[in-house]
Amino acid sequence: MLDMELIRKDREAVATALAKRLDPAEVTRALDDIQRLDQERRALITEIDAERQRRKAEARAYAEAKRSGATPQPSAPEAERKQLAELESQLDEVQSRLRSAMSELPNLPADDVVAGGKEANRVVRTFGEAPAIEKVRDHVELSRALGLVDHERGVKLGGSGFWMYTGMGARLEWALVNWLIERNIQAGYEFLLPPHLLLDTAGFAAGQFPKFYDDVYHLDKQSAPRGQFLLPTSETAILGAYQDEILETPKLPLKAFAYTPCYRREAAGSHSDERGTVRGHQFNKVEIFQFTLPEQADAALEAMVGHVEGLVDQLGLHFQTSLLAAGDASASMKKTLDIEVWMPSTGKYKEVSSVSWAGDYQARRAAIRYREPGGKQTRFVHTLNGSALATSRLFPAILEQCQQPDGSVVVPEVLRDKLGTDRLTAAR
Repeated sequence: MLDMELIRKDREAVATALAKRLDPAEVTRALDDIQRLDQERRALITEIDAERQRRKAEARAYAEAKRSGATPQPSAPEAERKQLAELESQLDEVQSRLRSAMSELPNLPADDVVAGGKEANRVVRTFGEAPAIEKVRDHVELSRALGLVDHERGVKLGGSGFWMYTGMGARLEWALVNWLIERNIQAGYEFLLPPHLLLDTAGFAAGQFPKFYDDVYHLDKQSAPRGQFLLPTSETAILGAYQDEILETPKLPLKAFAYTPCYRREAAGSHSDERGTVRGHQFNKVEIFQFTLPEQADAALEAMVGHVEGLVDQLGLHFQTSLLAAGDASASMKKTLDIEVWMPSTGKYKEVSSVSWAGDYQARRAAIRYREPGGKQTRFVHTLNGSALATSRLFPAILEQCQQPDGSVVVPEVLRDKLGTDRLTAAR
């Protein structure tokens, strides 16, 4: 969440930044409410502290009177004790309301992130050339013809929004996952295999809850009284693994990555650019993550974007990188760059990775800090994350961009050893 001290000291700058994402009137109402609750909280703390000091003084006077043989004044009556308990109860309620109001504010976009939605996104780099394909077949048609994905049996098993990789399709999917794991290890990231069921505290820490609480699959309260959900991305797990920790400063940046299936309630679209494996309720993804010092964050973001671009480039795909406008980026992120592959069947680019910098927004929610060298004071780390990569979108991009006139698909060179072939063909 945001820094309360920043809101107190420079409300105008906070409001200007938030207006890139929210209606200015909504920003004004939210900040008015937060500052009112903050003033109530501080007034209650002052009153409670004064009452406690008064009681300590009375207790000292009482003890001194007993030691000197004088008649001590009676201690605080029951009514005064109840008054203090009531003030403490009021403080708990105000602090809870303030925390809730603060948790609903999005992050402040970086200075170079513009206002607006998708229409304001800006392409910053383009890689390669779109392949010249005389008669384009889409990935759904290709995957069926080559026996790579069984959409019908996937629906039979899980319902709408599910599919089942088969034969060489399953091998291609697994080859992609393994290749990405190898490349991320080579790039210096530590490999993690986290639980797929996470506590609700991890969802709050990542900034996904409370706003996107209904976008994930939750266990019922009887089965999970502490609150558990199926992770929508391993970003949530990697961040959550370090909640309430003080990281060793010499070890920063801390670089980790995880492979997991991802589970989301969002429906698979019937529109042509969301058919097949492009969008569904379960898909595979390899996620990279960094915890950094504030001064390391810019370089880390640049390095992560470059790493992901390198992965897609090694697959021989045509793609572009776009800087997202504030309204199209995740509410938890200061800055996001999307890596988008060309889909010949739709004539559009489709995101396969979002590389994002959260600043200290997530770290504040998760209480992840570092200690300044030579000092006792702690500060919040900065967090960055990115898909490296989402295979359910790489898979159709490979099929479509590498399709041949005879109906076969050329396998990217970096995957040929893992598949034992340089071409996918229909089974005979």
